[in-house]
Amino acid sequence: MLMIILDGSIVTVAMPAIQDDLGFSPAGLTWVVNAYLIAFGSLLLLAGRLGDLLGRRRMFLAGTGVFTAASLLAGVATSPAVLIAARFLQGVGSAMAAAVSLGILVTLFTEPGERARAIAVFSFTGAAGASIGQVAGGLLTDALSWHWIFFINLPIGLAALALAVRVLPRDRSTDGTGRGTGAGKGKVTARELVARADVIGALLITSGLMLGIYTVVKVERYGWVSAHTLGLGAVAAALIGAFVARQATAASPLMPLRIFRSRSVVGANVVQMLMVAALFSFQIVLALHLQRVLGYGAAETGLAMLPAALVIGAVSLGVSARLITRFGERNVLLTGLLLLITLLVLLARIPVDANYPTDVLPLMFLSAGFGLALPALTSLGMSGAGEEDAGLASGLFNTAQQIGMAVGIAVLSTLAASRSESLLAGGASTAEALTGGYHLAFGVGAGLLGTAFVVAYVVLRPRTR
Repeated sequence: MLMIILDGSIVTVAMPAIQDDLGFSPAGLTWVVNAYLIAFGSLLLLAGRLGDLLGRRRMFLAGTGVFTAASLLAGVATSPAVLIAARFLQGVGSAMAAAVSLGILVTLFTEPGERARAIAVFSFTGAAGASIGQVAGGLLTDALSWHWIFFINLPIGLAALALAVRVLPRDRSTDGTGRGTGAGKGKVTARELVARADVIGALLITSGLMLGIYTVVKVERYGWVSAHTLGLGAVAAALIGAFVARQATAASPLMPLRIFRSRSVVGANVVQMLMVAALFSFQIVLALHLQRVLGYGAAETGLAMLPAALVIGAVSLGVSARLITRFGERNVLLTGLLLLITLLVLLARIPVDANYPTDVLPLMFLSAGFGLALPALTSLGMSGAGEEDAGLASGLFNTAQQIGMAVGIAVLSTLAASRSESLLAGGASTAEALTGGYHLAFGVGAGLLGTAFVVAYVVLRPRTR
């Protein structure tokens, strides 16, 4: 997971160098990100369910292997087509590995305190991957070349594979109902897998999610009310609706609808979509403000954002598990959301000529809210799933994260760009116009977090400790 998240943040820093070297057009360059995002987001649900059927260890090892091999292909790419194909394969491998990771954790660590600590470490790797990516992307690109942002995945991937083979217990075979039959019994044949995997349902949800994510990531180019957006959005919604209808009637559904009987699962996934969409404004918009308004370079921006990652990591590893054990996931989640709302409200007032030590650095400590909210939210999102559905719940949780990210990018970047253009037309300077657009993105992000707080308070029931 460190490798997957690191790859997502490290690529954005190297985009200008990739464009210059391979001759990407401005529109074509977006596919370095979009190809990965579409494959990753659309295959998580299917990969999670296949992990329940074939074995989560097998799916994790296969996904890590595919991602590592695709990283090598991306690193040696000499044309736009090869790089985009490699990025798509990276998304496939990421989906296979990420979809079952949480399922593996919650089935290995069943005692609440142990599980809370395991999920805290898992959350910490996310913050570490994002921060290392931001810093390493600039350093590797400047010192060596953009190719090394992909080569760095090779030692991490090989180490992960070697460790996983040694430490992950072998999968238990299943009889199709989720009941373990013991190792070596009830092995799934290809014909049984096709029947149990619900191929029609898999095609419906994969194509629906792929088309939906593609539609969202192209909103900035076509607009929200264009024929392109509305038409493809309607088709995507119809495919997803057909998938849900099939799950209610299929003999062996890909996504048994019983998983949505859990208020914790439903509430946690809704809160996560809202939270991830909002935090795009902190992770990306703040970085844009540092670069485009304050004139920071790529490496400087990564170092400027590093205190937030350190705070998130310290809270995730140091206190989140103890607080969750003592006060419950819901209370810790609500506290984390309040800190993040405060962070975005204050960023919405950041001045054009902001001084980093006085205007930006103090706000980084409020990012501790993410270190509180994410482990609590992860625990809630996995708490309502039985062992037979752990891979599915993990895939669903990660799918919600990707949908939230895609929507956040589309909505907040479009609103910020529109506001900046309006201010430029009104005679504002470039710095003032950009800052005004970023202020709007931060404000809308705070509103999304406020909505997430209400949903968490109303839907997620407190647990007795």
